[in-house]
Formats: sequence, structure tokens, C-alpha cells
Amino acid sequence: MKAIKAFSPLKIRLGGTLQDKVIYDTEGNPPQCSSFVKNNSELLGFSQGCLPMSRWDELNIFFKKSGAVVVFGLNELSGKTVDSQGSAIGAWKSSDAESLIRYTVNNGYTIHGWELGNELSGNGIGTRVSAHQYASDINSLQNMVQNIYAGFEVKPLVIAPGGFFDANWFTEFIKETPESLHVVSHHIYSLGPGVDDHLIDRILDPSSLDSVSQTFSSLRSILKSSGTRAVAWVGEAGGAYNSGHHLVTDAFVFSFWYLDQLGMASSFDTKTYCRQSLVGGNYGLLDASTLVPNPDYYSALLWHRLMGRNVLSTNFSGTNKIRAYAHCSKKTQGITLLLINLNGNATVQVHVSTENATILSTSNSQENQNPRTGFATMSRGSKIRYITREEYHLTAKDGDLHSQTMLLNGKILTVNSSGDIPFLEPITVNQSDPITVAPFSIVFAQIPYIIFSACN
Repeated sequence: MKAIKAFSPLKIRLGGTLQDKVIYDTEGNPPQCSSFVKNNSELLGFSQGCLPMSRWDELNIFFKKSGAVVVFGLNELSGKTVDSQGSAIGAWKSSDAESLIRYTVNNGYTIHGWELGNELSGNGIGTRVSAHQYASDINSLQNMVQNIYAGFEVKPLVIAPGGFFDANWFTEFIKETPESLHVVSHHIYSLGPGVDDHLIDRILDPSSLDSVSQTFSSLRSILKSSGTRAVAWVGEAGGAYNSGHHLVTDAFVFSFWYLDQLGMASSFDTKTYCRQSLVGGNYGLLDASTLVPNPDYYSALLWHRLMGRNVLSTNFSGTNKIRAYAHCSKKTQGITLLLINLNGNATVQVHVSTENATILSTSNSQENQNPRTGFATMSRGSKIRYITREEYHLTAKDGDLHSQTMLLNGKILTVNSSGDIPFLEPITVNQSDPITVAPFSIVFAQIPYIIFSACN
């Protein structure tokens, strides 16, 4: 509860593979509510399961108390049959979802968005639905939402497809849902399978991190050219699929991948990024056994608190081992800069400048004397004031990338006996000093003395 409340609010998506095998125990449906049973002979490896409304009630009470913003994944395979080629055929049978949504509204539960289907786009996982049929099903969902929520000032978002990006499929799907779709959601596991023993090598490789940029770029282009009002979300991303890898995806090193992908996704106009998972597998933000935060929890919390919605074009010169992103600060004046040092051997002194600034911390002659010095260059139109800034330096305990203990400015981050999330306290640095990025470290620098008109 406290881990969720700390975000104020945290957006939570309920869904995944089994959402397309579930029915809902609303009044008179079904005759009996059975749990999922693993069965490799059935589609997606499980029998059909049922969500009891008593459980739905408990979840919604929890969401209300914790302040979570909820997205729920509906069963897109309802009413469909799977042919010999692996395609799910037929129109979506919406009556079961309609009964759940009406139950939800009648009980006063607030849902931020209804998402239809999980990983059925393109070639699909287990089975697939054509873009044309999926678009028809989304139009049905939108009509249902408009009808059930008639008279509501704020209606839930309609979200889909929650699958892996396929340019041709997404182009057709978006083209056929110009008014009915609010969010185009897609999933990313860019590091490959969790069983791979070379995950850390890829996390620390700039070209590997850059490889997913084509997906973000392509989706942005499709949305811009389609004329749709829909925006892009990453609906699920765990880095390495099949539950990740213990002491990698739940350790300090994973924040290099996680924060870098948050920064990259934002730069391509992604509006929401859902991490797989809050609890579960080896990539949970919370330890599945103890519910103690893993390192990425604190990375996510700092991102959430510091990085505003407006993204600034950012370039770093010097070494490709430094990843740099900048946003308007979330709740304060100025900007927040994120710096990630993938190099375990070099400390980098970073000087922030704007193209039209007349006062710089370092001249070109000094840069030549110190090849490890870099510049994060912002676009035109800034003003510089002499003032201090706040910095948050994240490192691994004992310098061990596999450590599940993260340090903030040299102090261990851990909950107390009551489960309270620690106060994330910055250090104060004079603006004339460079930002020092230690080997294998991450720095958030909140800079109030650089002002952009885009941030007003």
C-alpha cells in the first residue's frame, strides 16, 4: 500500500496473457466461477478461468485506498474460434465485458481505461487477430463505453492492442479506428529472454539500448500520418521476457536499461510507460516474497517525481557511454537532467550549456585538456541564473552491479520496519560546479536556473 501511495498516483495495468481466457462472475454469469488450471493442451497453456466479483470488489477497495489509477484488460478472444493457422476468427462477444463494466459503474468504481486484448497483434503470441477485425472490436468497445458512461463528465480511455509492434498491422488498425481509439498500446522486451547469460552485456552496450528506437520512431510516424487522436503507450515492458533474470532484472544494473528506456520512450512522445511488473517474476519493482522495493522501484519513483511531461531535445558530446535526457522539471522551476554512466572505469564531469548562453562552465581549451568532459546541450531560448541545483546520485552497494541494494548519495535506500518509503534527499551543488557522474552510476540533476519557454 505505502509503495503505491508514494507515487501519488501510480498507474496500474491489470492484464496479461490470461486476460484473454477469463470470464467475469457477474450476476447469473457463469454458473460456477472456476480458477485457472494449467493445461498445455489448451490455448495459451491454461484452462478458462473466472474473476469472482468478490475479488473485483477487494481489488477496487485496495485501489481506492492506495490512490492507484487503474487500467483493466478485457478478454478480446471472447466469442472467437482459433483456426488451424493460429488466427482467432469471428467478432468479439462483448456481453461478458459489458456485464463487468456495468457492475463496475453500478458499484462506483473508477477505471481510468479499458484495454482490449493482450499480445494478439501482428503474428501474436499463441494466437492472433487481424487488424481489420480488431478495429471492428474496438469500435464495439467504444460504443459500449459511450453508452454505459453516458452522462459521465470523464469517461474511461479505450486502449488497444497491447501487443508487439508490427508496422503494417498497426498502420491498418490505427487507420480503421480514427475516432474510437484513445491509446495505442504496445509491448517491449528488447533484451530478449531472461535465461540469457549476456543480459548485462546488452544493458551496458549503447548500440543495444538504441536498437528499440526504431519501434518508437515508427509508431510515432504512423500516429502522426494517420490523423488519429490516439496517443502511444508502452503497455508492458520488462526488458527480458519469461520473468527476467534474478540478480539482473531485479538488481541495480537494470536501472541503466529501465531509465534509459523511459528517457527514450518520452523523447518519441510516449505518454505512459507500464513496467512489468509491480510484483511478480524477477523483474518486479517489489520483491515477490518480501514486498521490499528493488532498486528499480526507487529509479521509477525519482523519475515520477522529478521528470515533467515536457521533453527537451538533449545531446551529449564526449563519449557514447553517457546517456543523457532532459525534461522540464515536474513541480519546480527549471529542468531536470538524467545522466547514466555505462562506463565502469571513468568518472565524467558534465557541464550543461545552452546554444545561446554566454556564460559556460568550461571552455573548449579545457575540454581538450580533459577528454572525459562532456556537454549536455539544450536548445535555444534559455536563461541562466546563478544559483544552486539539487542532485540525486544512484549507485550500487559495494559497486556490485548485481546488488539488490541501491544507494542514494551514498546512503542505503531501504524501508523501515513499518514499510515506510525513505525520504529521497538530494545533495545541493553550486551551479558553477560540473555534474560529477561516477563510474556505473545514475544522476538526476534538478536545475532551477535554466528556464525554457516550453516549461512555463
